[in-house]
Amino acid sequence: MRYLCVFCGANSGNNKKIIEFSKELGQQIVSHGYGLVYGGATVGIMGEVANSVLSRGGKVIGLIPQTLVDKEVAHYGITDLQIVGSMMYELSEAFLILPGGFGTLDEMFEIITWAQIGLHKKKVIVVNVDKFFDPLIAFIHQASSAGFIKPEYLKLFDVAQEFEEIFDLLK
Repeated sequence: MRYLCVFCGANSGNNKKIIEFSKELGQQIVSHGYGLVYGGATVGIMGEVANSVLSRGGKVIGLIPQTLVDKEVAHYGITDLQIVGSMMYELSEAFLILPGGFGTLDEMFEIITWAQIGLHKKKVIVVNVDKFFDPLIAFIHQASSAGFIKPEYLKLFDVAQEFEEIFDLLK
């Protein structure tokens, strides 16, 4: 089984397009022959994607730190819930970044930084649902123009807005 890691919000936010996109993404993951690796929670966009994968008979691996289990957000209805000391990314062949908050941004920049320093060569795709990431992408390009991010590092991630773009990039 091939797995995609999805980083996304533990909150649902207030944009219905993002919520609907997240549900459809779960279905697309299964229809393209992938399983899901994610943060292991029942809440927010994370829960929406996981439940959508499960509803299509897909496999879901949740990696969740004990502190979040203690807060009662662990999703015990998934295929495989692993309580870990820190998040692990070895199980995934690629990373999809959906809208989210500080945790999502932390994971996104960490996985891009890991690619920058050579810890992995996996595909990282920022999924720009309803132009959510436009300001952040503009900032990253501004930081590159200002000499803080080498231009070649802008190639460490791709940006997609539609399901077809996502799965074409994964080929």
